[in-house]
Amino acid sequence: MGVEFLSASTLLGFLLTLVRVSGVFAFVPVPGLRNVVDPARIVLILGVTVALFPVWPHPTETTSAGVLVSWMASEAALGLGIGLAVAFAIEAFVVGAQVISVHAGYSFASTIDPATQADSTVLVVFAQTAAALLFFAMGLDREIIRIFARSLETVPAGTFLLTRGAGQTLIVSGSAMFSTGLRLALPVVAVLVMADISLALLGRVNSQLQLLTIAFPVKMAVGLCILGWLAVLMPALLRGGSSLAFAAAGSLTAH
Repeated sequence: MGVEFLSASTLLGFLLTLVRVSGVFAFVPVPGLRNVVDPARIVLILGVTVALFPVWPHPTETTSAGVLVSWMASEAALGLGIGLAVAFAIEAFVVGAQVISVHAGYSFASTIDPATQADSTVLVVFAQTAAALLFFAMGLDREIIRIFARSLETVPAGTFLLTRGAGQTLIVSGSAMFSTGLRLALPVVAVLVMADISLALLGRVNSQLQLLTIAFPVKMAVGLCILGWLAVLMPALLRGGSSLAFAAAGSLTAH
């Protein structure tokens, strides 16, 4: 029994599954995953791979090295496609926060992004963290594991091909990232435009008022209040965006 478990076919199945899982984790924006030490990240990827043991592929032991390399490239492409589709759902909130930051004046308030260790605006970091936490709170991470398990059954090792329909679905999922971000940002931008018009009219009525000194605080306060009011819609927007992302991932793993 031990010899069968450690057979070459089992080891090749483990390797191909590991490549597919690693491709997904390269794009899925897990909070703090990029900052953890490499051993912890490796243990996480290995744990997910071992959890999928019942659906590991079983290639023949006579597989040549060239065929094995082509299979690994195919598995990496499938994993990257699934991870990219899921990342689109998270990045939609980053797009909306970036649009709000520019119009509300928060582009001047920068902080360190914990994911990339680079300077980023406060609202962008907040939106990215909130979307990632909602992703886990809504149980969407388990859906990724289900897609993995189903993909290993519907798309065996080395048989993945990026079809035109799957590519179009992935492109639609990417375009939905911008539409979802604009849906989140447009109410805030509309209120900020109204505030700009009001301040401009007030300046025309009384040119002695120094409105420039209060324009930024007013716009920042108004933008923050409207964004807090719209925070209740974030789960619904994430659910809608993730449904498109999972549909794109499902099309990649379809027959």
